[in-house]
Amino acid sequence: MTTADPVRRWVSARLRILLWLLLVMAVALGAVATATRSVLLRDVDHRINGLLVQEAAEFANFVAQGVDPSDGKKFSDPNPLLRVFLARQYADPDEELLGLVGRAGMGPASKAQEREARAYKPLADDSASLAAVFESPHATGTLNRPQGEVRWAKVVIDSGPGHESAAFVVAIHPKGEQDKANDIFLMLLAISGVALLMTTGVGWAVAGRILQPVRLVRTTAAQLTEQDLTRRIPVEGRDDIAALAETFNAMLDRLERAFAAQREFVDDAGHELRTPITIIRGHLELMGDDPVDREETVRIVMEELDRMSRIVEDLLLLAKAERPDFVSAEPVQLGELTADVFVKARALGEREWTLAGVADAEVHVDAQRITQAMVQLAQNAVQHTVPGQRVSIGSRSREDGIELYVADTGPGVQPQDAEVIFERFRRGTARRGARATGAGLGLAIVKAIAEGHGGRVELRPTEGGGATFVLALQREATL
Repeated sequence: MTTADPVRRWVSARLRILLWLLLVMAVALGAVATATRSVLLRDVDHRINGLLVQEAAEFANFVAQGVDPSDGKKFSDPNPLLRVFLARQYADPDEELLGLVGRAGMGPASKAQEREARAYKPLADDSASLAAVFESPHATGTLNRPQGEVRWAKVVIDSGPGHESAAFVVAIHPKGEQDKANDIFLMLLAISGVALLMTTGVGWAVAGRILQPVRLVRTTAAQLTEQDLTRRIPVEGRDDIAALAETFNAMLDRLERAFAAQREFVDDAGHELRTPITIIRGHLELMGDDPVDREETVRIVMEELDRMSRIVEDLLLLAKAERPDFVSAEPVQLGELTADVFVKARALGEREWTLAGVADAEVHVDAQRITQAMVQLAQNAVQHTVPGQRVSIGSRSREDGIELYVADTGPGVQPQDAEVIFERFRRGTARRGARATGAGLGLAIVKAIAEGHGGRVELRPTEGGGATFVLALQREATL
C-alpha cells in the first residue's frame, strides 16, 4: 500500500466532486474577470488614441482655416493662434490641451481650463516633461512619469520668420480610466467569490443527494453476507445512478442464485448420496466369504456407484445451468433436429415410436441441449409405459415460437403431481410402467434447458389418455 492510499480513502467522492466543481468554476470566473479587464483596458486605449487623433486634427483644421478675431486675417503669429484655439476648447477631466511657444523647456502659452483639484499632476506643471515632448521628433508618444503615464500627441506650428517655434500638445492621463477598469475587475472577483461560496453550499447538497444511492450501494455491499443476499437498493428515476442501482441489484440477483445453487447442490448431494453410501457400506460390512454372496454384493455396489455417478453428473449439469455459457445457440433446421431426436429415442425401449410431426423452420437453439432434453423426455415416457404403447415425438411452429413435444399413452400424471414433478428429487405418486432408476432429476434438467433458451416446459394431457411434455421456445433463444 502506498502512502497516498490512506489519504485517498479519507477523501470522499462527494468532496472530490465539489473540489473539482469549485476548481472549474474558479478558473472560469477568473478567466471571465480577466477577459473583462482586458476588454475594458483595450477600450481605454482605443478611446485615448481616438481622442489624440481627433484633437490633433481639429487643431490642424483650425490652423488651416482659422482667422484672427482682431483683424479678420489668418494668423501669422503662433501666440494668438494658440490662445484663441485654447480659449474655445473644453478639456476632459483626464485631458490637457497645451500650447508651447519658444524654445524647449518653455511653459505653456495657455490652458483650456484650470481646475481646483486633479487626480494627477498636470503636465503643464512639469517643465522637464514639457521639454521632452517639445523636443521629441515624433508626433505622438508616451511619458512614464512617477506620477503616472501620459499619452500625448503634438502638432508643430510653422511659425515663419521672426517668430519663435511653437507647438500644440494634447496630453491624456489614462490612470483614472485604468483605475475604473481595475475596480470593475476587483468587483467581478468579489462577485465570483460570493458565487463560489454559494456554489460550495449548493454543490455539497446536490452532490450528497446524487451520491446517496452510491452510499447506499456501499452500505448494502458491506452488510451482505453469504447467509443474507436478500437486500436490494430501491431504484428511483431513470438516470445513471438509477442504472447503477439496477445493475447492482441484478448482480445481487445473480449472486443469490449462485449461492442458492451452490447450497442446493451441497444439500442435494449430501441427501441423495447418503443412501447409496449407506447401502454400499452395509453390504460391504456384511459381505462374507461365499463367492455367490460376494458376487451379489459387488453387483449391488456397482449399481449404487453407477447411480451415485449419475446423480453427481445430473447435479453438476443443474449447477452449470446458472452459467451464461450453459446454452450456445446457433442456426438449426428444426425438421432435422426433430428427426435426429426420433432416431436416437427409438433405441430407448420397445415402444410404438411415431414421428408425429416435423416443422420446417430455422431456429437458433443449442442443438445438443435440446436433444438432451428431448431424449430425457423420451426416456421418461419409456419408464412410464409398457412395451407396445405408443410414444410420439414431433415439432410444430407457432405464432410466438416453436414447440417440440413427446407424447405417451401411459396412465398420465395425477393433478397433484403436475406442480412438483419438475422440481429436483420429486417424483409423481402414480408410478407408471417399469420402476424408475433415476434420482428424480430428469425433468428438472429438462426445465433448466428450456429456461436456458428463454422458454419453458409444459405438461399437457394426451388425447385418449397419457401425458405430453412440450418444450415451448422462441425461434431465437433469449439467453
